[in-house]
Amino acid sequence: MATVSKNRKAALEKFDSNKAYNLEEASALLKEITSTKFDSTVDLAVRLGVDPRKANQMVRGVVTLPHGTGKDVKVLALVTPDKEAEAKEAGADFVGLEEYIDKIKGGWTDVDVIVTMPSVMGKIGPLGRILGPRGLMPNPKTGTVTMDVAKAVADVKGGKIDFKVDRYGIVHAGVGKVSFTADKIKENAEELLKTLIRMKPTAAKGTYVKSITLSSTMSPGISIDAKTIS
Repeated sequence: MATVSKNRKAALEKFDSNKAYNLEEASALLKEITSTKFDSTVDLAVRLGVDPRKANQMVRGVVTLPHGTGKDVKVLALVTPDKEAEAKEAGADFVGLEEYIDKIKGGWTDVDVIVTMPSVMGKIGPLGRILGPRGLMPNPKTGTVTMDVAKAVADVKGGKIDFKVDRYGIVHAGVGKVSFTADKIKENAEELLKTLIRMKPTAAKGTYVKSITLSSTMSPGISIDAKTIS
């Protein structure tokens, strides 16, 4: 039988694990039950009533969190020389093309997001086996392949995240840090949930949002009442 740590036991005593809370209550509770010495990431897990194996039930998109992610996102802009100044001014941490393609081929992937242009994708395509498994491959659907490089960089730096339902029908996303106020955690989570609800595939039948769980790094999960989200 697994041993429950002292911190986890104390956290479990502060809320009812069998109860579904509204988002406001859960956001406040999460701050109370998190005891890590570092600034934990706040995670939202939403189980959807979709079959991701069917193309017409795939849920994937982007959302800009009103209060950002709380994370210093490192952005690489793979662009032609005429776009380099634009990318740097927008806040890209690394800017260039051939030299960074060579670095990636050598195994370097020390970035969180890669932004590029349609005309450059031919050179980036062969990097898919390196970037794909790490979730770094630029994609027009997430706004990371665009001619408006400055906007793409600024959006990512400002709290834009992309999400995709996994093979079990669950969307996992980081929606802030425990150091955020409860209101900011609530509003970020709400923005993602409302986006998911708007994206409900017409082919999805029955209950769409099956369960919602809010947690932080190493904390127990708090159930959210899906009926309180509109």
